[in-house]
Amino acid sequence: MTDASTAGLGFATRQLHAGIELDGAHRPRATPIYLTAGFVFDDFDQGHARFAGTDDGFSYTRVGNPTNAATERRIADLEGGIDALLVGSGQAAVVTTVLALVAAGDHIVSASSIYEGSRELLRDDLARLGVTTTFVAAQNDAAAWEAAIRPETKALFAESIPNPKNEVLDIATIAGVAHRHGLPLIVDNTLGTPYLVRPIEHGADIVVHSASKFLAGHGTVLGGVIVDGGTFAWDAAPDRFPQLAVERGLDGRTVVERAGRAAFLEHARHIALRFGPVPSPLNAFLILQGIETLSLRVQRQSATALRIARWLEEQPGVAAVDYSGLDSSPYRDLAARYLPDGQGSVFAVTLEGGTEAARTFTDALRLFTRMTHLGDVRSLVLHPATTTHVQREREELAAAGIGPGLLRLSIGLEEPDDLIADLDRALAAVAAADILTRAGIA
Repeated sequence: MTDASTAGLGFATRQLHAGIELDGAHRPRATPIYLTAGFVFDDFDQGHARFAGTDDGFSYTRVGNPTNAATERRIADLEGGIDALLVGSGQAAVVTTVLALVAAGDHIVSASSIYEGSRELLRDDLARLGVTTTFVAAQNDAAAWEAAIRPETKALFAESIPNPKNEVLDIATIAGVAHRHGLPLIVDNTLGTPYLVRPIEHGADIVVHSASKFLAGHGTVLGGVIVDGGTFAWDAAPDRFPQLAVERGLDGRTVVERAGRAAFLEHARHIALRFGPVPSPLNAFLILQGIETLSLRVQRQSATALRIARWLEEQPGVAAVDYSGLDSSPYRDLAARYLPDGQGSVFAVTLEGGTEAARTFTDALRLFTRMTHLGDVRSLVLHPATTTHVQREREELAAAGIGPGLLRLSIGLEEPDDLIADLDRALAAVAAADILTRAGIA
């Protein structure tokens, strides 16, 4: 039993109280860190019951841990899911989700504008295992998704707010495509966060996060999470998902018969148990601590990002600003629909002058940290073309709209005026370097 029912309570209240189970003996207010590999059985029979699944207590941290479970319950509540699974990283969340659904010969349809690590996983690693992926360039083009679906397709995958360009996914439209074909929609909501958008409310079936980012919030730990919406009928077409709806376990039941609405997550938990991408209970605790201030951080970060994006759009030497909160953004209407409380804090700015301008600008910054990460309390800057997207061909970068002058900004919690002053200093350094004149542009 939880300490108090959170049904009907607001987001800020639930991010503090959802999923709490107070220890009966000591009753600590903060969730304890159960930093232990295993858990003691009262007797011989309890050990058997834990492994047979007739006792829901804990046996081994790779299988489950009270600290991790508390974090799972909190995130599931905030995302509107029925349950969640915490794993070692955001990449582990994507891998575990996909592996729970596919076998050799199967197919995934994915938006092209996704995290580069996920794209490489789908394009390269899973291809070696016989699982192919078709990438849809226009992520909100329903017809393009429809055309990519094959008889062997097992899922659709996209991000609520892809980076680096702050595009907005039309979740309901793509969910409609998926469901017309009897397929689940998986949405990576790392940049959206459950505070700004909850994809399950718009038709998504499974949500994944890199909890290392906004959920933890302080750039200190790694973690990932899978949230099951409990809405997809896995047994509607049993032959499509035999691992869930046809194959029977030692108890004579399928996963759907055993777990009902939570069938997918039950199966994913067993995948994670065998592959072992388990987060430390210490990391789970720090993620849980971060979630307690999620709405406060994301609200401020989004507001500051909008102010900075508007300022950058007016500056000489800036070719483009990609932020859905701007009136000039082609995603403005979708942002108003899906992200009314803020459009996130990660966006792209493209400088005139290409790579040399981006280098001069980046090296002149003093408050922005040069590193690959997102959702930190500190503001960050990165040049995707030479870092995260360095393995892409020039033509691929151009097709994705990632030019040599594009920089990704992740806005933190510093004073907005200080961040603007830092950016202004960097723009002045570019102008002083006379890059455009030397390149024959100005």
